[in-house]
Amino acid sequence: MTPGRTEAEVVLRLDGITKRFGALTANDAVSLTLRRGEVVALLGENGAGKTTLMNILFGHYVADAGEVEVFGQPLPPGNPRAALASGVGMVHQHFTLAGNLTVLDNIRLGTEGLWSRSYGGAREKVERLSRDFGLAVHPDAKVGRLSVGERQRVEILKALYRDARVLILDEPTAVLTPQESEALFATLRKATALGLSVIFISHKLHEVMAIADRCVVLRHGRVVGEVDTHATDKGALAALMVGGELSLPRAEAREPGAVLLRLEGVSTPGRGAAPGLQAVTLELRAGQITGLAGVSGNGQAALAEIVGGLALPASGRILVKDTPVTRWTPGEALARGVARIPEDRHHQGSIADFDLTENAVLEAYRTRFSQRGWMNWRAARGFAEEIISRYDVRCPGPSTRIRLLSGGNMQKLILGRAMAGGPKAVGPTIILANQPVRGLDVGAIAYVQGQLIAARDRGAAVLLISEDLDEIMGLSDVIHVMSEGRLSPAFARGTMAARDLGLWMAGQKFEDAHAA
Repeated sequence: MTPGRTEAEVVLRLDGITKRFGALTANDAVSLTLRRGEVVALLGENGAGKTTLMNILFGHYVADAGEVEVFGQPLPPGNPRAALASGVGMVHQHFTLAGNLTVLDNIRLGTEGLWSRSYGGAREKVERLSRDFGLAVHPDAKVGRLSVGERQRVEILKALYRDARVLILDEPTAVLTPQESEALFATLRKATALGLSVIFISHKLHEVMAIADRCVVLRHGRVVGEVDTHATDKGALAALMVGGELSLPRAEAREPGAVLLRLEGVSTPGRGAAPGLQAVTLELRAGQITGLAGVSGNGQAALAEIVGGLALPASGRILVKDTPVTRWTPGEALARGVARIPEDRHHQGSIADFDLTENAVLEAYRTRFSQRGWMNWRAARGFAEEIISRYDVRCPGPSTRIRLLSGGNMQKLILGRAMAGGPKAVGPTIILANQPVRGLDVGAIAYVQGQLIAARDRGAAVLLISEDLDEIMGLSDVIHVMSEGRLSPAFARGTMAARDLGLWMAGQKFEDAHAA
């Protein structure tokens, strides 16, 4: 943003927004302005009020107090169509595209009939927007065949096609390679130079520092700081978000122990567009964090299912402590000390309408909390209370429905359940941590990562599957990359730059290695 912009250039103003849900105040007199050609980062812990504020802006919620102005005009409350018509667009973290349709049809979907007479005009407009904003994507390409970065371009083109002049980006780099993130930032710089204004929601503070002009920080529903990016740093922003000093943990190098689990030449069939594993060989060693990087949908889910006992290989074999496994089920994996932190805490890691006690004992109720078919609810409740206390799960108590918890507190309960170990409660020997900090704030991230490092230092083998390269490079002792079901060689800590990892993630290094 160019210094010295005037008040007349304010394109969005939220003034004194307050929203309550019963006794909970989600937004407390929040005020925020956005100027033409500016990128404002909206920061805060999980539960700080960011999502509620954006839902009010888009008309999904009606504020109890305050008002919203777009380009100087009041925005009618509770009217999503009015928000879109006023020039506000949003690109969600999880894309909403039809894979069987072309780029052009996806962009037009919901705005006009697919067979309307304006088809030629629509193509011209999309091609012009692609050129003007540097969003290279072919209008006739099937979306299902596009890379993740290309799909994000389509989402941005959708908003621009509807004449958005204010664009909200929610965790836009969560599933991008470093190269795709750089391309996105180049697009944003070009777009803001042409007058587009952007609200950038992210937990990645180094990206905030790279792209934002100003940062607005929410904590407990209130604005606790508003700073120019050039006048602050990542540490100061993190301190504003959590209310104190915070440093993310980094694992110190150490010698690994014995191989606790080994996959030898494991292959699995693909599922739809998702590739299967292609002759994957992987070792998980005691006292070592093995990082697995890769763009989402390249075989990580299939690998996690194999390690967690949810699937069997079509070929190849699994060995636990050098012993080939003949029977491999979720129960057998748990019995052999495998602990799971699933990728999707809502659908794979918990049951929404169960309370915290029931969710805490989900994986061990038959072996640790029941006898002759009768549940020992006193022991189960005590176990849940121990997790709540030890892992700082902020909730009213063990009878709380888990769906009422924030993402960070839900993840802490799942983490505590996993760290408690198998049937004999001796602690896990192998920890499958699949996207363990996705969508968490900096405070929760630091806590979860610290617990993984502590488990490694106690001798556990940790498989860390993550799309966040900062997390992979900061925590992992060795790093593999997965692309289209193929697994790269292992790279020791500090031996590979993020850019080279990005080339492996994009598949280029696999092709180079094959050609050699």
